[in-house]
Amino acid sequence: MIGVLCCNEDNGRPVQSVATRFLSPLSRFADAAVVLVPAIRDDANIASLIVLLDGLLLTGSRSNVAPEYYGGGPLPAGQRRDPDRDTVALALAGGMIEAGKPVFGICRGLQEINVLFGGTLSTACHARHHRGSWDGCYQELFGHCHDVELRAGGLLARSTGQRRMSVNSVHEQGIDRLGAGLTIEAVAADDGLVEAVRARPCGADVLGVQWHPEWDAERSPESRAFFTVIGTSLRAAAAG
Repeated sequence: MIGVLCCNEDNGRPVQSVATRFLSPLSRFADAAVVLVPAIRDDANIASLIVLLDGLLLTGSRSNVAPEYYGGGPLPAGQRRDPDRDTVALALAGGMIEAGKPVFGICRGLQEINVLFGGTLSTACHARHHRGSWDGCYQELFGHCHDVELRAGGLLARSTGQRRMSVNSVHEQGIDRLGAGLTIEAVAADDGLVEAVRARPCGADVLGVQWHPEWDAERSPESRAFFTVIGTSLRAAAAG
């Protein structure tokens, strides 16, 4: 059973939101039951969720991690924030890791993992890695790709059988200083930006990727491999 963290959206009324594309691969390729976790600071029962869940996925989002959490400067004009998501993500992920349960991150989720481990973020990657508008065509937005190099012997290299792969790139923040205890699983081939990280601080996998494997998991074996890793880690955690 995996928790998937929602985001806060407000189009005239507050709603909890998560893109369906994050959910289907968890069922199909990780063989996991999904529990949506509201990102509501005052209503999140973190302790109960840690007991209930076998793992956690921190999804991508149209919002960015607030710089107060990593000592950064103000976000550029127009970039969205979600302070309740920040609070719930960091508290729940931290509690899951301490309980020896796996935590995974996609895009914003990778950045949250890095901040949780004491790392910092930068918006300097924006022009190179984020093309288009959230209000435009999603197919074009998520179709912007570049190559990453996978670390030899790393979990992603082993699970995909690749040392280099093309991934999509939709993000306004990126890792600046790597968090303590995290190892690099992949870097961008063109500029060396950290694109994937891993740790096993309490006996369970912590794995984050900057790209969006959920976008093309149906047709890409490399993207499916990310969700296969999730399934393997969840079953190991559930088995105790």
